[in-house]
Amino acid sequence: MTREEFEELVAESLDRIPAELTRLMDNVAVFVEDEPPADDPELLGLYEGTPLTDRGEWYAGVLPDRITVFRGPTLRMCATREEVVAETEITVVHEIAHHFGIDDARLHALGYG
Repeated sequence: MTREEFEELVAESLDRIPAELTRLMDNVAVFVEDEPPADDPELLGLYEGTPLTDRGEWYAGVLPDRITVFRGPTLRMCATREEVVAETEITVVHEIAHHFGIDDARLHALGYG
């Protein structure tokens, strides 16, 4: 799968997020990278920033939070295009949930582990 096709899958996954949630997202940007950091080669996605639940009055003038979805490990773990589509959607939802302050334990319990 080309980088462009994978980027389109990420965009489609974002489009499937309910509008009432995307309207609440604030100061966050989504990126696609080919590979994760070398110290975590199987990482599918990464949220970097301050979750909405942790922001206070001090939160102003900061760079956007960053959600990154990694193409390489996703393609390596999936055998079919359908699996890539499903895993990409799970990863996007997982990282957006972190933006909303939902931790990994709760995400795993909800099936987004």
